[in-house]
Amino acid sequence: MSAAGDTLLYLDNVSVSFDGFKALNALSLVIAEGEMRAIIGPNGAGKTTMMDVITGKTRPDMGTVSFGKDTDLTKLDEAAIATLGIGRKFQKPTVFESHTVYDNILLALDRPRGVLNTLFDKSNGADHKRIDEILEITRLGDLKAELGANLSHGQKQWLEIGMLLAQDPMLLLVDEPAAGMTDAETAETARLLKEIAKDHSVVVVEHDMDFVRDLGVKVTVLHEGRVLAEGSLDQVSANQEVIDVYLGR
Repeated sequence: MSAAGDTLLYLDNVSVSFDGFKALNALSLVIAEGEMRAIIGPNGAGKTTMMDVITGKTRPDMGTVSFGKDTDLTKLDEAAIATLGIGRKFQKPTVFESHTVYDNILLALDRPRGVLNTLFDKSNGADHKRIDEILEITRLGDLKAELGANLSHGQKQWLEIGMLLAQDPMLLLVDEPAAGMTDAETAETARLLKEIAKDHSVVVVEHDMDFVRDLGVKVTVLHEGRVLAEGSLDQVSANQEVIDVYLGR
């Protein structure tokens, strides 16, 4: 693993076009080992396409996308990239609703085995310990016997983040984790992600500016497929171009 502060994810001059529309336009971005970064911008700015490129769902027309020391992500498929240690959480949570919270995380653990074997063989002490750690981080310890279907929207978001953690990725890509949450859940999610960021690199795409402020991290503003501004939230919020295209005040 790289030392903290080394470059983990490197995008340089990345462009993607769909039917003539430039979803990404010479985008360059650097994420350091152990960094949490917030990505903001208006709809259509290229945030989702950027994550699609990083995870191998979309191939760029041009540019460099590398992970770690020298792994070229453009030459790998989605499964290979996930195995490398890049995990993605989509905006809409998808959990196994007919299974308990505990079993959801058990099923997601980074171990090569079948679903049935996983569910019927819970004797591994290391598994127990890791699942308990994840339940504590995700605020779900008291709900481990609850079915996924019975969780609130916010709790399902936390469970899916827990399922991502169970795969032990080096980099987590988290799409709008605060969407649809109560104020209390939103504040708790910021604390949860800051805790995760102590041991992982995290990229958070978000629209909720109060939530981004709670994260207290460097912010990248995307617009028309490129980086418009970077800095603290206060710095980018004072940028006239950012105000004009996104914040609108």
